[in-house]
Amino acid sequence: MLPDSGAVRRFDSGERRSRGYADRVSTPDSRRAGPGRRARDRHGRGMRGRLVPASVPMARTRAEIFDDLVLDAVEELERRFAGELAGVEFAVEDVPPDLNVYDSDVLEDGEVPLARLLPGRPGRQALPPRIVLYRRPLELRAADRDDLADLVHDVIVEQVANLLGVSPDDLDE
Repeated sequence: MLPDSGAVRRFDSGERRSRGYADRVSTPDSRRAGPGRRARDRHGRGMRGRLVPASVPMARTRAEIFDDLVLDAVEELERRFAGELAGVEFAVEDVPPDLNVYDSDVLEDGEVPLARLLPGRPGRQALPPRIVLYRRPLELRAADRDDLADLVHDVIVEQVANLLGVSPDDLDE
């Protein structure tokens, strides 16, 4: 605990001086974050918390909303084609990797990949088939959330149709 502002403090040199303002101000070292205290930044502000409660729809990030759209589209297809899609993995990446030339398993819009189908590998080091959707290119092509949901659904249907070797129209009846 700090002494009163008028108190006298003894220094190592043996000289006495009265405490001024600079001696009374706590330093970052003296303000340690204890069990009940939150750490503060150099401007004295506390840790930033949520801006809105978690129960409000606005609290969800664009990535979380996109993941939900992908799950909705996949669940719809899995209900109808449970056996065929049993081992298929679905993944979401923010942006496609930087490659000069994309394989034929990549769904592109112009020069920008929207999704990729990675066929499985049987054998000792078996890899299940994987469909990867690229979030940012899909979001940029959609005008609103409903348009994004339709686009995600269409891309997933097309990739699943490529995987199963059928027409996308046969899957999307």
